[in-house]
Amino acid sequence: MFELTENDIHLSSQAVNKDQAIEMVAQALIQSGYVEPGYLAGMLEREAQITTYLGNGIAIPHGSVTTRALVKKTGVTIFQFPQGVAWDKENLAYLVIGLAADSDGHLALLRQLAHLLHDTETIKHLITTQDVSAFYTRLMGKNAPNPSDLISLDLDTTSLLTLTARNAEKLQQCQAVNNEFVRDVLASPALPLGQGIWLTDATLGNQKNACAFSRAKNAFLHHGKVVQAVLTIATIDDNIHRVLIRLLDDNVQQQLLTGSKEDIALLLDPDADLTHATAQSGRLNEHIEPIEAIFTLRNPQGLHARPAAVLVSHLKKYNASIAVQNLETNSQLISAKSLLKVIALSAQQGHRLRFVATGEEAQQALQCVRELIDNNLGET
Repeated sequence: MFELTENDIHLSSQAVNKDQAIEMVAQALIQSGYVEPGYLAGMLEREAQITTYLGNGIAIPHGSVTTRALVKKTGVTIFQFPQGVAWDKENLAYLVIGLAADSDGHLALLRQLAHLLHDTETIKHLITTQDVSAFYTRLMGKNAPNPSDLISLDLDTTSLLTLTARNAEKLQQCQAVNNEFVRDVLASPALPLGQGIWLTDATLGNQKNACAFSRAKNAFLHHGKVVQAVLTIATIDDNIHRVLIRLLDDNVQQQLLTGSKEDIALLLDPDADLTHATAQSGRLNEHIEPIEAIFTLRNPQGLHARPAAVLVSHLKKYNASIAVQNLETNSQLISAKSLLKVIALSAQQGHRLRFVATGEEAQQALQCVRELIDNNLGET
């Protein structure tokens, strides 16, 4: 394991190009005692093989297999480049996170990055803040819950207000809303979405995008209408609208009424690639029934950045929602089209990976996964 400290965070940095940024990161890793001199060569070698740009302004340069022996202990160093550094033809990196790993101790940070990668408010804060303590707290997500923690199932209640209050409490605990939101949402009427699912929100006190979901043990009536579950949303931008569009589909509503916490968390993730809506209808693809398969990872070094990138790049070609779960660690289902989330699965050789695909090309996507894993994801 490793302990990220504020000394590992470097704000207001400047670099003329990607190579200089990587050199700065490597030098910081050396000075902090994480690696031996020479690690820079491995970082540049890795970058030449495949870009370490993850998306949303984040890059994670790290060494190659040939320089792993130069790692003295697992460590991370983070550079903030407010002006951005050209990382490839189209992308600017604002946060460059150098990794040196002699084990899997850094994966906790990768899991946290997976959570933050699509949180535009947090990324904007990390790019612009000049307060190291605030940067550290926001990055490590001291108040960021597991998405499943915002989901409550089998509640013994016959009150729509109770379900809403439970959601508001969960949202407040993760600082997605404040007291104004709680007062407003409890005083505002709920909107029936269909099949016993109701939507509540508030115009005041929204602090970040989040969804909380509560489901009663048994359906009950509210002013003559069936209530089974309540979804409460906090929203600061249009990103949450993807979830609302998704919830218009009868099949998705049914999954909310019957699914597990992990299944529901995926449905409520605005960045989960579950929809194939047309511009005209905004409906989900009619091929909603999921198919799944389990494969055993063969790669000696596990699903590290390079094979993960191969997997993600292939799956992005398919018109299908594809989720993956590490059965050995009982992880949540995450999007198999997100590089950072796939890396954070911590999949090692021999681990069983469960893939769940939905959509027009779901079958082809799983066949592609089979072929990729049979061929060690391009590694010898």
